[in-house]
Amino acid sequence: MLIYLTSVASKTLDKLIPLLPKSPQEMTVAFIPTAGDLYQEKPWMEEDRKKLIDLGFQVEELDIKGKARDELEKSLLDKDIIFVAGGNTSYLLEKAQKSGFIELAKDLVKKGKIYVGSSAGSLLACPNIEVDKIYDDGEFGKELKSYEGLSFVDFVILPHADNPKYTSYLEKIFNQYGDKYKLKKLNDNQAFVVNNDGVELVEV
Repeated sequence: MLIYLTSVASKTLDKLIPLLPKSPQEMTVAFIPTAGDLYQEKPWMEEDRKKLIDLGFQVEELDIKGKARDELEKSLLDKDIIFVAGGNTSYLLEKAQKSGFIELAKDLVKKGKIYVGSSAGSLLACPNIEVDKIYDDGEFGKELKSYEGLSFVDFVILPHADNPKYTSYLEKIFNQYGDKYKLKKLNDNQAFVVNNDGVELVEV
């Protein structure tokens, strides 16, 4: 099992390379852009995609919105890496629930697929994304069955922890959810590596 959870993937993907079973040139990536649907400009996503291509990965985009589980499974079976890009986490979870992606991703990672998250994609990997209500004032996620995520880790990641833009959000999250969840800050130059040995924080 290998799960790589980042705040900004483009800044930290170099640290993933030595952990891979093959060279990037021999690996295929399913790039899931769905969390970015609500934004006209998404430079973070373009940077992540460009970095993957620059490193040599074969990248194929896969929007999970409006797909059925069997469609997604067909697309993901021949991919080595499932890469979930950043954007709005509540919206992402809603589409992940409706498409069957949550259970499918759990199953595929258990069978050996590598999961890489960037920002919202990393929060999706946590047990619960309820803290996202603070980021978007509860505007999205109204159709969610629950706030349960993929549970690849037993804590809740707070990305962009060193970005001053997010300081006030983090304070509110710790005040409101600090007793409810195990919260872990993640800076933009850091990533959590999750494998059979446990969880390690790496830094660029």
